[in-house]
Amino acid sequence: MTDSEPHLLVVDDDARLLSLLRRYLADSGFRVTIAGDAAEARANLASFAFDLVVLDVMMPGESGLDLTRALRREGRVPVLLLTAMAEPEDRINGLEQGADDYLSKPFEPRELVLRIRNILQRRPAAAAGKREVRFGGCRFDIVRGELFRGGEIVHLTAAEASLLASLAQKAGQPVPREELAISAQFSGNVRNVDVQMTRLRRKIERDPRFPRYLQTVRGTGYALNPD
Repeated sequence: MTDSEPHLLVVDDDARLLSLLRRYLADSGFRVTIAGDAAEARANLASFAFDLVVLDVMMPGESGLDLTRALRREGRVPVLLLTAMAEPEDRINGLEQGADDYLSKPFEPRELVLRIRNILQRRPAAAAGKREVRFGGCRFDIVRGELFRGGEIVHLTAAEASLLASLAQKAGQPVPREELAISAQFSGNVRNVDVQMTRLRRKIERDPRFPRYLQTVRGTGYALNPD
């Protein structure tokens, strides 16, 4: 393994599954650190910079959802939730708490690797000649996927940054939800676009109920209206 390989933190209270995932993910080209609960995960997060956290929802003590909310407040490390709860509302709840993706147990290890790689590939690329876009006192760096309000960074998840980059590259133009679901690498899931848009508006708009910059284009999708 080399430092250039993505570094994953895998958190699960099932020791057998944790061991299997560590071996499989390492064989798939990742550096892997494991933790058996949220407390151990926090200790690792304080010591290392991770590219992605694979996180079990149901754990003793602090749950995966609680830790996901905390990670969203503290930074932008992507989170992929693992859970035995497979109902649509459980999945949507996980996304609303800040997760970038959600995989139900039992799962195929190959699918986990694909989902991890899809998240890691959400690195916003700048459109030709366009590095950033400004709106409402905010500045979004399309290349780095970073949003600033004044001189302070506004923490975005990888999924939120990817969606905002897709809109910024076509600033002022309506972008179909289906196109956003593909360009933001949401596996074509338009429902995920809506979830991420709701979260973005809470971070950007003065009143998310009446958005000025991230607008809904009826019958089409969404548009980012810059200054």
